[in-house]
Amino acid sequence: MLYAIIGHDTPNSLEKRIAARHAHVARLTALQSEGRLILAGPFPAIDSNDPGNAGFTGSLIIAEFASLDDAQKWVAAEPYLSAGVYQSVDIRPFKKTLPS
Repeated sequence: MLYAIIGHDTPNSLEKRIAARHAHVARLTALQSEGRLILAGPFPAIDSNDPGNAGFTGSLIIAEFASLDDAQKWVAAEPYLSAGVYQSVDIRPFKKTLPS
């Protein structure tokens, strides 16, 4: 099943995000290599693809896991969580409708 993982950044987390980005992207790349990543990306804090020092307010990952428990275990090892980038993470089952 697909799960939407929504990470909510702590205030002023840009430096932490930059420091942990390599490890974060490596995990996403592994999901992509396994054919389980649908999409992933950050929420810019301002209306710009490159928000500069304004940074980001969180991230969205949509990926396939065998169960909610598996998705929760994957998130528990998320570098952005352990580095203090995310103050909280929501994990929700997701049903893709479009595009088909």
